[in-house]
Amino acid sequence: MTAPARTAPPSEVVIGLDVGTTAVKAVAFGVGTAWRHTGEVEYPLLQPAPGHQVQDQAVIGSAVTAALAECAARTRGSRVLAVSVSAAMHGLIGLGRDMQPLTPLVTWADSRASAQARQLHESGCAADLHRTSGAPVHPMTPLTKLMWFRQEAPELFSRVRWWIGLKDHVLHLLTGALVTELSSASGTGLLDMSARDWSAPALDLAGITAEHLPRILPSTAVLELSAAAAASTGLPAGTPVVAGAADGPLANLGTGAIAPGTVALSLGTSGAVRTVVREPFADPHGRLFCYALTETAWVVGGAISNGGVVMRWAGDVFGRDLHDDRPNDALLLDLASRAPAGSDGLIMLPYLLAERAPLWDPQLRGAFLGVRHLHTREHFVRAAMEGVALQLSAIVADLDRLGPVTSVQLTGGAFRSALWRTVIAATLDRPAYATGDAEGSALGAAVLGLHALGRTGEIGAGLTLLGAAGEVGEPIRVAPADVRAYRRNRDGLAALLGSYRSAASLFS
Repeated sequence: MTAPARTAPPSEVVIGLDVGTTAVKAVAFGVGTAWRHTGEVEYPLLQPAPGHQVQDQAVIGSAVTAALAECAARTRGSRVLAVSVSAAMHGLIGLGRDMQPLTPLVTWADSRASAQARQLHESGCAADLHRTSGAPVHPMTPLTKLMWFRQEAPELFSRVRWWIGLKDHVLHLLTGALVTELSSASGTGLLDMSARDWSAPALDLAGITAEHLPRILPSTAVLELSAAAAASTGLPAGTPVVAGAADGPLANLGTGAIAPGTVALSLGTSGAVRTVVREPFADPHGRLFCYALTETAWVVGGAISNGGVVMRWAGDVFGRDLHDDRPNDALLLDLASRAPAGSDGLIMLPYLLAERAPLWDPQLRGAFLGVRHLHTREHFVRAAMEGVALQLSAIVADLDRLGPVTSVQLTGGAFRSALWRTVIAATLDRPAYATGDAEGSALGAAVLGLHALGRTGEIGAGLTLLGAAGEVGEPIRVAPADVRAYRRNRDGLAALLGSYRSAASLFS
């Protein structure tokens, strides 16, 4: 939600800076009002080689500066209480002694470390690492990426002085401090959750020491905007910069999904389902992650690599001949709407990128199952959408083991679409609520920022101060027939998946 240009900004604002996989969004929230203004800049995800998914950190830095400058210009005359930072997890950048990058940002989607993840599973180390760090062993984690650099690029590996993540890069850009925070550190696979510090066994496997990594701050730590960053953004030097947390945990806070039984489901390029617990949790089944929001609030759940990216792929494959005045997304959704719920038994396993939850099997390939002569491209496009929904529903079912899931808060650009909302809600078959476009990580960052500044007592109280509490409205209405169709597909998928994994291994 962007405030109209004619609306005067309030006297005080807090900026939630959300640095995601494909865009940075800086949202200025008025304190004591529902006013807000968004500056957003997109950037590409690059694939220079098979399995490599990287980004130019300089391009991201420029996008951060531009988005903040947009907010600074729009809030001129207001007091900016803080910039509070959210960032995508699991990225890795190698810096030399001169602080210049020796690698691009190796993102969560990069699967080059699949062999290293497999080594850890085959050696029996994976379960212990998961229990200690909260992060499942997977090519997404900086732990396995470091192992890849050590084994496959030893000369470069030896020249790296600092290994940092996306959040650390942003904090350094804004404040000049080379630090990380607990939430982002908990997604690296290198953290000891109980000690809230780097894990010696994980560091040994990675071939580094704690001196190669930034110091871990609380997610509520407050730094200051540097003079250089002030000059490029238009914000005052010394403006508080709250270290903030990772985008996933902050999405829970931004949607108000912090009470027992409530989960946040976010869907963008990727997707995730998360619930908040008070202490670190090690899933004995090895299916759920555990990441920090703060030292006393931890987020348990699962993330899928294949979210909105699956529909973009479906558009490339099945929608190239579509021509209309409407955006491509609208045309694709129109195609999907023409097929019935359940796609007449057609099921897609949407494993286009190395998949994470619920199976954490990066080698598993995607497939369409149950293809019949009656299936049209409309069915295939809808099955792609429904395949994403089925993966998310499996994670919700896993979270039921912690306690019954009674409410799901939906956030992300996909839920601007009524079709996406109803497909997800019907697949989950439990009360689901759609929140506003900004009601995710950017809002969560702003709420955490107010808490870090001492403006609120309870961590979630900032939602009320920012005029965002109680906006979820009525649960999404779904047709009982749709619920039955998705239940059939969900049950059928559970029966088919074991056999499919055995067959798919022949092609890995």
